[in-house]
Amino acid sequence: MGERRRRGGSKFLTPPGRVRSNLPLESGGRTLATRTKRKKRNIEKDDSPRQLVAKLRRLADCIEQGQRFRIQIAGERVSIPPDATIHIEHERSRDEEEIEFQLQWCLED
Repeated sequence: MGERRRRGGSKFLTPPGRVRSNLPLESGGRTLATRTKRKKRNIEKDDSPRQLVAKLRRLADCIEQGQRFRIQIAGERVSIPPDATIHIEHERSRDEEEIEFQLQWCLED
């Protein structure tokens, strides 16, 4: 871990794979202490109908209210901004069909 000094001389440790940032958060003017470097990832997760319905309801509420949607997928927290682009994709092959609801947004530095 890299050691750095905070204002006032106290020490803090920065874990490997993290970088320091002073970006303000949306709530209360606090600062974001660390921002994780994210690796490429492609996860498909199966949920029960009940779990999916609960997530879709929360997503729909956030979209309607223009709020950020937060979800944890396979152990990683994901925060989707209110201005994310929403795509609905329909695929058909000879023996199956698929519909995907996609949310896409740009990552901030």
